[in-house]
Amino acid sequence: MLTPTAYGLAILLNLFIIFIGVRFLVVPRASAAGYGVPAKENGDAAYLTIKGLRDLTYGLLGLALLAFVSARAEAWYMLIVALVPLGDTLIVLRHGGTKAVAFGIHFATAVVVLISAALLFIV
Repeated sequence: MLTPTAYGLAILLNLFIIFIGVRFLVVPRASAAGYGVPAKENGDAAYLTIKGLRDLTYGLLGLALLAFVSARAEAWYMLIVALVPLGDTLIVLRHGGTKAVAFGIHFATAVVVLISAALLFIV
Protein backbone atom coordinates (compact mmCIF):
# COMPACT_ATOMS: atom_id res chain seq x y z
CA MET A 1 0.00 0.00 0.00
CA LEU A 2 2.86 2.39 0.76
CA THR A 3 4.54 1.96 -2.63
CA PRO A 4 1.54 3.13 -4.71
CA THR A 5 1.07 6.07 -2.33
CA ALA A 6 4.73 7.07 -2.56
CA TYR A 7 4.82 6.81 -6.34
CA GLY A 8 1.40 8.40 -6.74
CA LEU A 9 2.32 11.44 -4.65
CA ALA A 10 5.63 11.86 -6.49
CA ILE A 11 3.91 11.64 -9.89
CA LEU A 12 1.23 14.09 -8.78
CA LEU A 13 3.81 16.60 -7.52
CA ASN A 14 5.84 16.34 -10.72
CA LEU A 15 2.74 16.80 -12.89
CA PHE A 16 1.70 19.77 -10.78
CA ILE A 17 5.05 21.51 -11.22
CA ILE A 18 4.88 20.82 -14.97
CA PHE A 19 1.44 22.48 -14.97
CA ILE A 20 2.83 25.50 -13.12
CA GLY A 21 5.73 25.74 -15.57
CA VAL A 22 3.46 25.60 -18.59
CA ARG A 23 1.14 28.17 -17.00
CA PHE A 24 4.06 30.58 -16.50
CA LEU A 25 4.98 30.14 -20.16
CA VAL A 26 1.41 30.66 -21.42
CA VAL A 27 -0.02 33.28 -19.01
CA PRO A 28 3.00 34.69 -17.18
CA ARG A 29 1.43 37.73 -15.49
CA ALA A 30 -1.54 35.80 -14.08
CA SER A 31 0.85 33.09 -12.92
CA ALA A 32 3.06 35.63 -11.15
CA ALA A 33 0.03 37.00 -9.31
CA GLY A 34 -0.87 33.45 -8.23
CA TYR A 35 2.72 32.92 -7.11
CA GLY A 36 2.26 35.76 -4.65
CA VAL A 37 4.34 38.52 -6.20
CA PRO A 38 2.55 40.17 -9.13
CA ALA A 39 4.72 41.10 -12.10
CA LYS A 40 5.13 44.76 -12.92
CA GLU A 41 3.32 45.78 -16.08
CA ASN A 42 6.52 47.15 -17.64
CA GLY A 43 8.80 44.55 -16.07
CA ASP A 44 11.08 42.17 -17.92
CA ALA A 45 8.91 39.26 -19.04
CA ALA A 46 12.04 37.13 -19.53
CA TYR A 47 12.14 36.40 -15.79
CA LEU A 48 8.64 34.98 -15.88
CA THR A 49 9.62 32.78 -18.81
CA ILE A 50 12.69 31.60 -16.90
CA LYS A 51 10.49 30.54 -13.98
CA GLY A 52 8.19 28.67 -16.34
CA LEU A 53 11.06 26.84 -17.98
CA ARG A 54 12.63 26.06 -14.59
CA ASP A 55 9.44 24.54 -13.22
CA LEU A 56 8.67 22.61 -16.41
CA THR A 57 12.19 21.16 -16.40
CA TYR A 58 12.02 20.18 -12.71
CA GLY A 59 8.76 18.33 -13.28
CA LEU A 60 10.03 16.48 -16.32
CA LEU A 61 13.26 15.53 -14.57
CA GLY A 62 11.30 14.16 -11.61
CA LEU A 63 9.15 11.99 -13.88
CA ALA A 64 12.25 10.77 -15.75
CA LEU A 65 13.91 9.73 -12.48
CA LEU A 66 10.83 7.74 -11.50
CA ALA A 67 10.53 6.12 -14.91
CA PHE A 68 14.16 5.33 -15.64
CA VAL A 69 16.12 5.23 -12.38
CA SER A 70 14.56 4.42 -9.00
CA ALA A 71 12.42 5.57 -6.12
CA ARG A 72 15.58 6.25 -4.12
CA ALA A 73 16.93 8.59 -6.81
CA GLU A 74 13.55 10.37 -6.87
CA ALA A 75 13.64 10.61 -3.07
CA TRP A 76 17.00 12.39 -3.16
CA TYR A 77 15.73 14.62 -5.94
CA MET A 78 12.62 15.53 -3.91
CA LEU A 79 14.71 16.21 -0.84
CA ILE A 80 16.90 18.64 -2.75
CA VAL A 81 14.15 20.22 -4.84
CA ALA A 82 12.21 21.06 -1.64
CA LEU A 83 14.63 23.98 -1.40
CA VAL A 84 12.74 25.66 -4.27
CA PRO A 85 9.39 26.13 -2.47
CA LEU A 86 11.25 27.02 0.73
CA GLY A 87 13.09 29.72 -1.22
CA ASP A 88 9.81 30.78 -2.83
CA THR A 89 8.39 31.27 0.67
CA LEU A 90 11.17 33.72 1.47
CA ILE A 91 10.88 35.47 -1.88
CA VAL A 92 7.15 36.09 -1.42
CA LEU A 93 7.68 37.41 2.11
CA ARG A 94 10.61 39.61 1.10
CA HIS A 95 8.82 41.16 -1.87
CA GLY A 96 5.56 42.18 -0.28
CA GLY A 97 3.49 39.05 -0.73
CA THR A 98 1.11 37.88 1.97
CA LYS A 99 1.99 35.45 4.71
CA ALA A 100 -1.04 33.40 3.67
CA VAL A 101 0.43 32.81 0.21
CA ALA A 102 3.99 32.37 1.49
CA PHE A 103 3.07 29.76 4.07
CA GLY A 104 -0.22 28.44 2.71
CA ILE A 105 1.13 27.74 -0.76
CA HIS A 106 4.92 27.69 -0.85
CA PHE A 107 5.84 26.44 2.61
CA ALA A 108 3.01 23.89 2.52
CA THR A 109 4.33 22.69 -0.84
CA ALA A 110 7.80 22.24 0.64
CA VAL A 111 6.32 20.14 3.45
CA VAL A 112 4.43 17.92 0.98
CA VAL A 113 7.57 17.51 -1.15
CA LEU A 114 9.52 16.47 1.96
CA ILE A 115 6.79 13.98 2.87
CA SER A 116 7.04 12.60 -0.65
CA ALA A 117 10.81 12.23 -0.25
CA ALA A 118 10.37 10.41 3.05
CA LEU A 119 7.82 8.00 1.54
CA LEU A 120 10.09 7.30 -1.40
CA PHE A 121 13.03 6.59 0.91
CA ILE A 122 10.87 4.05 2.76
CA VAL A 123 9.76 2.03 -0.30
